[in-house]
Amino acid sequence: CYTGDVMKKGGNRFNIDYYLDMVKEIEDTGAHILCIKDMAGLLKPDAASYLIESIKGVTNLPIHLHTHDTSSVQASTYRAAIRSGVDVVDCAISSLSGITSQPNFNSVASMYDPEVTGIDVNVLNKYSDYWEDVRRYYYPFETELKSGTAEVYNHEIPGGQYSNLRPQARSLGLEDKFDLIKHNYQKINEFLGGIVKVTPSSKVVGDMAMFMTSNGLTIEDIEQNGNNISFPDSMVSLMKGDLGQWKFGWPEQFQKDVLKGTEPFTNRPNEYLPPIDLEKEYESFKQQFPEKDSYEDFLSYLLYPRVFEDYYKHVVMYGDTSLLPTPTFFYGLKPNEEISVNIARGKTILVEYLNTNAPDENGNRLVIFRLNGTIRSVLVKDDSVKSATVVNIKVTKPEHVGAPLQGSLSKILVKEGDEVNHNQPLFIIEAMKMETTVVAPRDGVVTSVFLDERTLVHQDDLVVSVKGVE
Repeated sequence: CYTGDVMKKGGNRFNIDYYLDMVKEIEDTGAHILCIKDMAGLLKPDAASYLIESIKGVTNLPIHLHTHDTSSVQASTYRAAIRSGVDVVDCAISSLSGITSQPNFNSVASMYDPEVTGIDVNVLNKYSDYWEDVRRYYYPFETELKSGTAEVYNHEIPGGQYSNLRPQARSLGLEDKFDLIKHNYQKINEFLGGIVKVTPSSKVVGDMAMFMTSNGLTIEDIEQNGNNISFPDSMVSLMKGDLGQWKFGWPEQFQKDVLKGTEPFTNRPNEYLPPIDLEKEYESFKQQFPEKDSYEDFLSYLLYPRVFEDYYKHVVMYGDTSLLPTPTFFYGLKPNEEISVNIARGKTILVEYLNTNAPDENGNRLVIFRLNGTIRSVLVKDDSVKSATVVNIKVTKPEHVGAPLQGSLSKILVKEGDEVNHNQPLFIIEAMKMETTVVAPRDGVVTSVFLDERTLVHQDDLVVSVKGVE
């Protein structure tokens, strides 16, 4: 992961010796190929020549160069690297290239004789036309950087992170302080020693920049009053050693201030993780998440449990929205607009949106549409309408157990993973001092508990899910 500037003189810890030592270490592991990941687009043309030629002098491994074009000069960096013998470079089709993406594939290919490269640029241009249309659907996710910027050589924000940083700042109400966020990113990076910033370490620096900006903190404040500051969890994780050990170490007092008495790891963090019985855990996972129970889903859950749980709730509530056309998913249908949805092999449905009525006092609208030529309607909660009424997931499947009436969920008697017998009490609904105990409709296992105690529920609001024993 290329960091800093290999050409910088005087006290540069990321000098050519640093990289050549790393090359030898990687080669000793038995690697078949070496990749230079320039995640922020910091590798300048002259530095690329120097780095590639130096690496070629100590190894015969093929060299793969990856960069981002935030500075707008990375096509020149590729040109210099190719002349110096690099074997692979990463590009992006022209309509999806540049700025925080990769350099322009069409343009880089055009620099060379097509008889040598075997690349037909005219075909690339046709692909580019297609992706230019597709890109319009995703404009809310654009980096909003209109042109290349040499600022990247100062703040060193990786391309992938820069794309998300402004939307993140907007969500926190800090968009008007985006320049200060970039400034704080640079300052905390320098304070930590110019660390290698790539997921997830780059997120730590970004979180800290946001934290400093939202709380009006400077590096001096952190140095002088760090013991009284509650730092972001990601920074605590970094200082503890959850992301591994850095050969240069951390500012000693800062690490103490962040950890507040907790001892950091001194070796690989995965040595502290308890072992997992994959077979046993997978069986438990399938019981808990019956809608998405593939082994790949299981691995996703182990790595990112909270993210997977949020995703699973989305699937339970809305179904497989990946089947919808992209414009429909992001922006909905216009009146009298019709789409086709492939819900299974050889099974396509036609959906035409007709009309929507005014919202009721609870913020619900009746949405009218035509499904394969038949008029249908569905009640939908309009999130843009302010309402004190909370809408919960409804019972839709045999394993779902819902509230039989409107009231308060006074007591939940089971938890996820419990084995229950037919007619065993699951939860109690209280309505106007009348209590109703809801029991299990079958022998089985409680796979999910969707609501908390004291939640106000309506009839058929989903409370628990019980999967029957085979």
